[in-house]
Amino acid sequence: MSNVPITVAHGDGIGPEIMDATLHIIKEAGARIDIETIEIGEKVYLSGNSAGIAPESWESLRRTKVFLKAPITTPQGGGFKSLNVTVRKTLGLYANIRPCVSYHPFIRTKHPVMDVVIVRENEEDTYAGIEYRQTDQVELCLKLISRPGCEKIVRYAFEYATVNNRKKVTAFVKDNIMKQTDGLFHKVFDEISAEYPSIEADHWIVDIGAAKMADTPENFDVIVMPNLYGDILSDVAAQIAGSVGLAGSANIGENISMFEAIHGSAPRRAGQNLANPSGLFLGSIMMLVHIGQPDVAEAAHNAWLKTIEDGVHTYDIFKEGVSKEKVGTKEFAEAVVARLGQKPDTLKPVEYRKDENADAGGRKPIYTIREPQQKDLVGVDVFLNWWNGDHHGGADELGPEVEKLNGNGLKLVMISNRGTKVYPGGQPDTFCVDHWRCRFMSENPGNPITHQHVIDLLGRVAGAGLDFIKTEHLYNFDGEPGYSLGQGQ
Repeated sequence: MSNVPITVAHGDGIGPEIMDATLHIIKEAGARIDIETIEIGEKVYLSGNSAGIAPESWESLRRTKVFLKAPITTPQGGGFKSLNVTVRKTLGLYANIRPCVSYHPFIRTKHPVMDVVIVRENEEDTYAGIEYRQTDQVELCLKLISRPGCEKIVRYAFEYATVNNRKKVTAFVKDNIMKQTDGLFHKVFDEISAEYPSIEADHWIVDIGAAKMADTPENFDVIVMPNLYGDILSDVAAQIAGSVGLAGSANIGENISMFEAIHGSAPRRAGQNLANPSGLFLGSIMMLVHIGQPDVAEAAHNAWLKTIEDGVHTYDIFKEGVSKEKVGTKEFAEAVVARLGQKPDTLKPVEYRKDENADAGGRKPIYTIREPQQKDLVGVDVFLNWWNGDHHGGADELGPEVEKLNGNGLKLVMISNRGTKVYPGGQPDTFCVDHWRCRFMSENPGNPITHQHVIDLLGRVAGAGLDFIKTEHLYNFDGEPGYSLGQGQ
């Protein structure tokens, strides 16, 4: 069988050491790979490239379609962008997969039978990175959730469960509050779960779901989440399983995929032959399965499990009375190599099979583009920067001034401050800042308005000397509102 080309980045801090250890193990296990090496991270940033990756490195990734990446260091300040986010979004790596497994009794954990896989949406949500300072007191971050994005990640979760013989997929969202964005994620989850009747599906509000996962993770199997929740809870899950340092991850795209540890570059441990290579190694196991070498992945992973079981541990997981030998990075890798061909006795041996629907580059996302719904403009939210110096007042002063702008088909129905209705009929205890949302709706709910109505309104706002900083159009889709009410409206 021919070798598969892969791109490798040795990274910063402990990156070069754990990458060398990882490559040594999988090569000895028989990995059929040809390696192209690229430079990313701190040196590239400090050379003046704010992205942390050179143009020729992108060319390598597009050529090999497989990226094994060690942790990097992003310099503080200076406008440097996260390379991880840049790579994921630029290359369309829509699914982030993080298995979180406990290795009781050989590695300390409060959850001896934990085996949870976090499937995290990887391209949108607040990680779109669209932020603005709008007033002296208020910053804005846009949370973007798309139907195709939801369909891609939810369907991937069910496909992952199918390929890996998982029994249940759970969604974590906060749609009791964010009814439009997280509500869409939940709706799509319900739609797609119906296509997989052999897999149990359930849903939790993310806060209580996170609490349940931290308390009884054995009740979960595969958990699928939007980007931000998935980022946070995959680290939580890895830590309660035993250690963030033991978790690897896959970032799956349609044409290119990236594999890595979930921990950072730990520069204080660099060059000391101390670092645990297990996170990156387990990321490489996911890579081997992905590129169609499950036999190699199985042999290497079982040898690693046997090493853990035999008590050969690096300093971070060493525990007196359980561990037998404290070793360095290189020595740990050699211990795994020495156990190739063996399987663990207490821990469950792994078995892998090829994902027939994936190729060396990625897994084609599955989503539908629906016929557009009838979209009618029925109102507009005009955001104002206005301040009278009183955090518990102002609405009754601002409201009558804004009402003077009524007319030409539009009327003020509400003013809110940080989402809470404050006019008319607001409560005097509501804390207010200098950022006000003024909701104007069509004077006749049966008659949609036009862009010209909005333009004319903004002219009246400007003429009144009010500082408008943002607008949001309010649409009905097939007659259903496509916007949320204000809190208290």
